[in-house]
Amino acid sequence: MKYPRLTNYRSAVPDMNKSTCIALLIVFSGCWQTKPATSLPSRPNILIILIDDLGKEWISHYGAADISTPAIDALAKSGITFSNAYAMPQCTPTRVSLLTGQYPFRHGWVNHWDVPRWGGGAHFDETRYPSLGKEMKKAGYATCIAGKWQIDDFRVEPDALTKNGFDAYCMWTGYESGVAASANRYQDPYLYTKAGSKTHTGAFGPDVFKRFIIDFIHKNKDNPMFIYYPMVLTHTPFVNTPDSNEADNLGKHKAMVAYTDRITGELVKALEDAGIRDNTLIIWTTDNGTTGAITGTRNGFSVKGGKSKTIESGINVPFLVSWPKKISANRVSDALIDFTDIFPTCLELAGIPEKKQRDSENERFEIDGFSFRDVLIHGDQSSQRNWILAMGGGNNAALTENGVENQYLFRDRVVRNKQYKLYINSKREPEKFIDLLADPMETTNLLDSLHTEERKRHFKQLREIIPTFPEKDSDPDYLPNPSQPWDVPITEQSQVWKKQ
Repeated sequence: MKYPRLTNYRSAVPDMNKSTCIALLIVFSGCWQTKPATSLPSRPNILIILIDDLGKEWISHYGAADISTPAIDALAKSGITFSNAYAMPQCTPTRVSLLTGQYPFRHGWVNHWDVPRWGGGAHFDETRYPSLGKEMKKAGYATCIAGKWQIDDFRVEPDALTKNGFDAYCMWTGYESGVAASANRYQDPYLYTKAGSKTHTGAFGPDVFKRFIIDFIHKNKDNPMFIYYPMVLTHTPFVNTPDSNEADNLGKHKAMVAYTDRITGELVKALEDAGIRDNTLIIWTTDNGTTGAITGTRNGFSVKGGKSKTIESGINVPFLVSWPKKISANRVSDALIDFTDIFPTCLELAGIPEKKQRDSENERFEIDGFSFRDVLIHGDQSSQRNWILAMGGGNNAALTENGVENQYLFRDRVVRNKQYKLYINSKREPEKFIDLLADPMETTNLLDSLHTEERKRHFKQLREIIPTFPEKDSDPDYLPNPSQPWDVPITEQSQVWKKQ
């Protein structure tokens, strides 16, 4: 069944004095005061680079020992490095949270759902959700997207990206059921543009996307630009790049990371060549951890890829922000941020007041994120958050007669502050309590060892967040697309779950 959109979600931490409660109410209600747009001398260009499936253990700036990433490292040193930034453990939940500023329990895309492959009438319905591209376009930005979308089927919705506010687009179609060529995102990629879908014979997909973005930069350098580049790198299949000829998967993975680094450097150079680097804010991050098939070394620890898991290597992702005009170089911040914060931050930088961020086409949307502009501009070590969240380890979505539904009414999730992390199971019960500063590899569950006042206090604060969550997670909200021959069938497993 579908659940109505919630409109009164609020976070709370009990047992505070009056002044602290007032402060927390301001923070958690989302009603913080936004400085007027006139406080910014000019609106920055914004480039979001989102890497697919890459953890900190493969970025040398974050302590990776098995690879060198000089261009990414240089980008990090030019701005601010975040150490406590949460994505979701899977592709779709992370990407929808970025686009909407909402947590998966609200937007409903709690699990991965590969729309071009599985269909079922599902799609990202921009009339039911906030949409970052739409808001940036309304703010007067020239908008561009290149890379991976996968939450709409372009055969069914050829105008999906236009409806989401993007003026220009060059996209891998996603793996379209029944179209063998569409599996290719690397060699001979099958890509969708305004001219339609076709195979780019002899090309390497990441190079096509890069050139498309660079062309857009040079054509629009005199206007404020919003560019969203969700890379296909470094997702499997493991492939060789134009720079490599590796035999095994680990070698290919390293080559793919090296090519990601190369493209990062080329995009920075393109901004420099266009004369707009100083007033371009770059967010460089990843959608979740590395695939579990790959292990790397970071800060002396062997780290198996954490994709699809809510362990730190699956959700605490590299997150770098550079804006030479406004952000001091060589900064490191332990401020708490997560992917829902990208939406309000971009909109505030674009000059959109906080109140208007939550209204779209006369419908008021609930936004869970908080702008971290002040952390960027003023050097605030603390964001407007006391905790961050990630949810939905593993894939548990099914197609029923009611459409795509989550098989758990309440998905597992984790909440953390700067030191402690609480695992919450699908019964809404605490499952593990970890001291991340003392135990970064999460080996010791402290639930039975709350022997100090400090541990008791932090556990209580994190535990008290649980009742603030809705009792039932939303399902994806959309007006179903017409049925297609390639739609995934309603399975016996789905029917069994539906009857429970």
